[in-house]
Amino acid sequence: MNCSPISPPIPKVTRLRPHTRLISKQSILRQIALGILSIGLIPTLTARPSLSAERLTLSYGAVSRSISIDSLETYAKTGKIDDDLAVYVEYAGKEQLKQLPQLLLTPIPLNAVQVSQFLYTPIGERVLADFGEVVQQESHINGFYAIRGALILAAADPKNFTLLNILRRFPSRTISINLARGLQIAEAFQNIVNQTQQAIALINKQSSDTANASTSDKISLTDLPRSGKYRWQKRTITLNDTSRNRIFPADIYLPDVSGFRPVIVISHGLGSDRSSYAYLAQNLASYGFVVAVPEHPGSDAKQLQALLSGRAAEVTSPREFIDRPLDVKYLLNQLTNLSQTDPAYKGRLNLEQVGVVGQSFGGYTALALAGAPINFKQLEKNCPSSPDKANLSLLLQCLAVSLPQSSTYNLSDSRVKAAIAINPIDSTIMGQDSISQIKIPIMIMAGTADTIAPAFPEQIEPFTWLTTLNKYLVLINGATHFSTIGESQSSGVPVPEQVIGPSPALAQRYVRALSLPFFETYVANQPSYRRYLSANYVNAISQEPLRLSLVQFLSLKNSALSPIQQHSAVFNSQSSSPPSLPAYGTKRP
Repeated sequence: MNCSPISPPIPKVTRLRPHTRLISKQSILRQIALGILSIGLIPTLTARPSLSAERLTLSYGAVSRSISIDSLETYAKTGKIDDDLAVYVEYAGKEQLKQLPQLLLTPIPLNAVQVSQFLYTPIGERVLADFGEVVQQESHINGFYAIRGALILAAADPKNFTLLNILRRFPSRTISINLARGLQIAEAFQNIVNQTQQAIALINKQSSDTANASTSDKISLTDLPRSGKYRWQKRTITLNDTSRNRIFPADIYLPDVSGFRPVIVISHGLGSDRSSYAYLAQNLASYGFVVAVPEHPGSDAKQLQALLSGRAAEVTSPREFIDRPLDVKYLLNQLTNLSQTDPAYKGRLNLEQVGVVGQSFGGYTALALAGAPINFKQLEKNCPSSPDKANLSLLLQCLAVSLPQSSTYNLSDSRVKAAIAINPIDSTIMGQDSISQIKIPIMIMAGTADTIAPAFPEQIEPFTWLTTLNKYLVLINGATHFSTIGESQSSGVPVPEQVIGPSPALAQRYVRALSLPFFETYVANQPSYRRYLSANYVNAISQEPLRLSLVQFLSLKNSALSPIQQHSAVFNSQSSSPPSLPAYGTKRP
C-alpha cells in the first residue's frame, strides 16, 4: 500500500458519571435488547484482524449483557432464533427484525484499498475516534484501531464485505458496546431531529399560508418554459494560475446572442466535477446567460478517485477552502482578458454582473465569494467535531482549523452580485459573524433528508443569520444531499439510488426553475421575474414526492432551541435515571 502514516495515539474514552440511584434490571435489559436489535446502533458495529470476535457485549455502567455473533449469523441466514437470541427478540419490533438480515448481509461496494485510504485520512481518523467511544475492545479500550483493522480485513474479501464479516474480523473475542455513550449520542441526535422537524414544519406552514393568502394572479406551470430560446456553444479553456501553481479546466457556455451578457459561475461539490450541473448551465445559457463552470482540482472527482486508488493521502486539503474561491476569481480575471483579446468572447461578457451558484463545498464557495470570510474563532470553538452534533459536514469544515490564520485571505469578489448556495456547509467555517456580513441577494436551498450537511444547522439557521434585504430559503422536502446533482462523466464513487433519494429529476427541475428568476432579477436586472421568487410560484410548481416551500423571513426564537441549547440540555441533565431510548427507525429529516 502506498499510504502508511503513523497512527495517532488512542483517543481517550469518555467517562460517564455513575447514577446516584440503582436502575431496575428490567429497564436495563429493555435498553440493551433494543440497542442490540435496533438499526439505530447496529450500523456502528464495525471491526477485527486475526482473532475472531465471538460475542457482542452491551454495557451500561456495571450492568452488561451479551449475545453471540453466531446467533446473529444464524438468524440472518436462516431466520432461526436460537435460545441466545430469543431473550432479545421480545423487545424488538417486527420491522427491525425483518431488516436485520439485510443489514448484516448486504455487500458494501468498496475494496480494501479504498477503505484503507479513507480511514488513514484526517476525516477517516476522526470518524474512527468517534465510533471508538461506543464500539470498544475488551476492558473498554477505545475501538479506534480495532475498527480500522476489521474494516480493512473485511474489505479484502470484496464478495464478503458485509457488516457480519466486519464483526467477525474484530481483533478481540468480545466487541463491547458502551451503551451509555451510545444512548447519549442517540439522545443528542434525537433532540436535533426534533428541532429540525419543528423548523421544517414552520417553514412549510409559513410558505403554504403565504401562498394561500396571496392576492396576486395565480402563476401557471407554463409561465416559465423549460428552456429558453437561445442556442449556445460550449468551449473548454485551461487556466494556469502560476501564483498558486494551479492548473484547471473550465467549460464556458456561450449563448448565440449579441451584446454584453451577464455571467453565471457554477461551483461543484466535493468529489464532483464540472459536468455535475451541466443541466443547469445549459438551461441558463438558453436564456442568454454566459455560464462558466470551473473544475476545482484537489476537491473534484479526480481527487476522490486518486484517494480511493491509493494515489492520494487525503480527501481534500484544507487549502481548498482558500483555493476554491480564488479559482473563481482567477476565472473571472481570465474571462476579462479573453473578452479583450479573443474574438469569440469580445463584446459578449458583462463581467461586472456576475452570479454564482454552488452545491455543498461549492455552496461554501458561493457564500465566500458573496462576502462571508472564514471564521477562525468559530473553528477553534467547534473543532474537533463531535458525534453528538450529528453533522458529518463538520468533519470537512474542521479541516480548515489547520490553515494559517490570516486576515489577508481576500475571498470575496465585488463583481458577484447574487449567489445561490445549495446544501452549503457553513455553520462552523463561517458561522453567524461571517454570514451576517453578506450584503448581496442570497438564495439558500436545503433538502430535508440531507444527512451530509443537515438542513437545520447548515442551511435553516444560517438563513436566519443573513442580514441582506433580499434573501430566500428554499426547502425541498424529502431531498438528500445528492438530489440536485446531475449525472457526472467521471464520478469518484457511484452513489446508490437509495442514497440519492426519490425523483432527482424533479429536484433538478426545481433548481432550474428557481435559479433562472433569481439571476434574471438580481444579475440581469429584469425585475419582471421577481414574482417567480415567491411562495405562490413555488406552490404552483411543487409536486410529490418532493414538496417545495419558500420563505423570505424566518424566526426560530419561539419554535426551537438553538443547537447549543439543545446540546446543553442533554449533557447537563442531572437526572438520576438513564436517558430514554430514542424512537429508533425514525427517518432523519
